[in-house]
Amino acid sequence: MLGGLGKLAAEGLAHRTEKATENAAHAVEEVVKEVVHHAKEAGEKALSEALNKAQESGDKVVKEITEKVTNSVTNAVSHAAEGLGNLGRNTPADSS
Repeated sequence: MLGGLGKLAAEGLAHRTEKATENAAHAVEEVVKEVVHHAKEAGEKALSEALNKAQESGDKVVKEITEKVTNSVTNAVSHAAEGLGNLGRNTPADSS
């Protein structure tokens, strides 16, 4: 009879061990899902911030280039107008 009790106890222990292993595996699975979820959110946030910074940097560069081109064109037009004004004053009739 003790042999039957030992076998029954071993089966009970095996069953409890199997259940505990299943519960532990389930708990690990939930932790992994949570970690992956947080990693995904952190990655998406980092990517969004990087894209925003790149956009801001690009906007700044475009603004600076636009200002430089505008200033260069304005200066060129001013010099051209000034040169044309000087040509109008230095006519051959004035030089005599």
